[in-house]
Amino acid sequence: MKNIEEHHHHTHDHDHHDHHHAHKLSESFEELRTMAIESLLIEKGLISVEEVDELIHHYVSDIGPMNGAKVVARAWVDSEFKQRLLQNGKKAISELGLENMHNELIVLENTPEIHNVVVCTLCSCYPWALLGLPPAWYKSTAYRSRVVIDPRSVIREFGLELDESVEIRVWDSNAEIRYLILPERPEGTDHMNEEELAGIVSRDAMIGVSKVKIAN
Repeated sequence: MKNIEEHHHHTHDHDHHDHHHAHKLSESFEELRTMAIESLLIEKGLISVEEVDELIHHYVSDIGPMNGAKVVARAWVDSEFKQRLLQNGKKAISELGLENMHNELIVLENTPEIHNVVVCTLCSCYPWALLGLPPAWYKSTAYRSRVVIDPRSVIREFGLELDESVEIRVWDSNAEIRYLILPERPEGTDHMNEEELAGIVSRDAMIGVSKVKIAN
């Protein structure tokens, strides 16, 4: 695997566009473009308003980050599953009945020495099947550009202060590959079962901008 410095040559979802130009577009234009495409699909009868709403509800309410949290919790309690997950993410999650990943899935483990964080610098590639809809900040130009240049400061803005000794690796998602961060299991959770552990795993921790916390 290669880190972000070597990832920029990878193909992205919208290769037929000039990404160097697209990268400069305002978020408002991107939002207008999305609405225009949606309206066109509805107008041509290819999809209905109800289907759009149902799809959004599915990813927001039914999936959210719950599937990803289940994967993380299983890895925390089952070391053999964890090894399979790190070796072949897509194959391993199929063991949990999660087979609707259309892309390759690479799972990266955060440790006290190495902290991984995910971005998509050219668009907003994201593991929807595991984390639901991407948050607005993940799609923002500010995050996509700044986390590459100064990840430590960006992560600090999310409230996560990492020691200077911790190596930060930034991974760039693309059309073929999605990333899931396997966060560190917090201390003081030995008494928690798999379902309880899944309940404390946050979406942001699986993107890498925070750590999993337990309530005091």
